[in-house]
Amino acid sequence: MAELKVSESKDLTRIERIGAHSHIRGLGLDDTLEARGVSQGMVGQKSARKAAGVILEMIKEGRIAGRAVLLAGQPGTGKTAIAMGMAKALGEETPFAMMSGSEVFSLEMNKTEALTQAFRKAIGVRIKEETEIIEGEVVEIQIDRPAATGAASKTGKLTLKTTEMETVYELGSKMIEGLNKEKVQSGDVVAIDKASGKITKLGRSFARSRDYDAVGPQTKFVQCPDGELQKRKEVVHCVTMHEIDVINSRTQGFLALFTGDTGEIRAE
Repeated sequence: MAELKVSESKDLTRIERIGAHSHIRGLGLDDTLEARGVSQGMVGQKSARKAAGVILEMIKEGRIAGRAVLLAGQPGTGKTAIAMGMAKALGEETPFAMMSGSEVFSLEMNKTEALTQAFRKAIGVRIKEETEIIEGEVVEIQIDRPAATGAASKTGKLTLKTTEMETVYELGSKMIEGLNKEKVQSGDVVAIDKASGKITKLGRSFARSRDYDAVGPQTKFVQCPDGELQKRKEVVHCVTMHEIDVINSRTQGFLALFTGDTGEIRAE
């Protein structure tokens, strides 16, 4: 079987709120670490942005581990914006926890616990998992709906192909719901996790790029997979220590990520 190693972004959905710094996408530096005039949502403070870029390179090289950086200045001079730009430049896999001084003082949680949670939110963990997937281009989807409503569950057939082979798979009601949720259609390249049945739409095949005169900016064209349909894939999940605490502290597990109140973390 073919071996694949793919780094996967976080499965844990985050709730992003629109704020004063939601437009920042990076520090706005060129290859020589010189600040551009207007770039990636950053304007002005060129010397501070260049200094932050130098620190960013040190972080990527692992030469600043265990040290802290203090940004000082008057209110409204862009300290938080530079910190946000550094966090965006490091990428989604690097955890970034932002908190204000008022969050430390609370009647529901003591100061030590609030600081402990903040530190654990900033510590990332990579969890490797090896799984088998079915990856190919969708040739045809046939869904057989029952004649009477509610009489039986929907069934169907899914035809997938690679550059070397083509196979027809039987579909149950759960897989049909997954295909409808992802809006999969003929010409899409999909990956199906055999263990969980999760369907991921990777993009649209280059062979079908001429099907429509105009496509949206979110449409991604990819090559038709080669080799066998079934492949072994190594998935890397990036989570934080706080997210692991949240999952372990509640009986409902994953749903606790959206409630907020996690209680005390055990000292051990």
